[in-house]
Amino acid sequence: MATIIPERMTALIEGDFVVFLIGMRINKLWMVHKWWPTAMAMNAMLTELAAAPKEETGFLGVTNLGFGGMVQYWRSFDHLERYASAQNQAHYPAWAKFNRQMKNARGDVGIWHETYLVRAGGYENVYSGMPPWGLGRVTDLVPATGNRTTARKRLEQGGIVQT
Repeated sequence: MATIIPERMTALIEGDFVVFLIGMRINKLWMVHKWWPTAMAMNAMLTELAAAPKEETGFLGVTNLGFGGMVQYWRSFDHLERYASAQNQAHYPAWAKFNRQMKNARGDVGIWHETYLVRAGGYENVYSGMPPWGLGRVTDLVPATGNRTTARKRLEQGGIVQT
């Protein structure tokens, strides 16, 4: 079990970054032969990304939200796009295969993603009584004290919210 940090903490990351939400929705549970390969393909992609140097891929890490969804953190959209379109990486062949196999069966299993480009300082977070989680799992955690005690103060540090 992950170590619980009893103090209130906040995550800090330098510069811009990308929050990428991605998931799968099983519409027909009995169509295991259609959704299982999709789930396994995602595992292969995450294994590949975890094994590669972060400086090369720009992949900072992932937080699983439960079956069907996860949050990925990337250094930039260019890194994310480069990985997604690289024909010699796990994503592109799996994506092409999914599209071929699901061409006439889109209602059996769904996939989705949302991409958010976060500008430097344009985020805030707090974790209390938690193991490292979300952005705090892939970046630096610092105590949420002093000028980081409230959401407003944390955003003021980034210059996004003015007093």
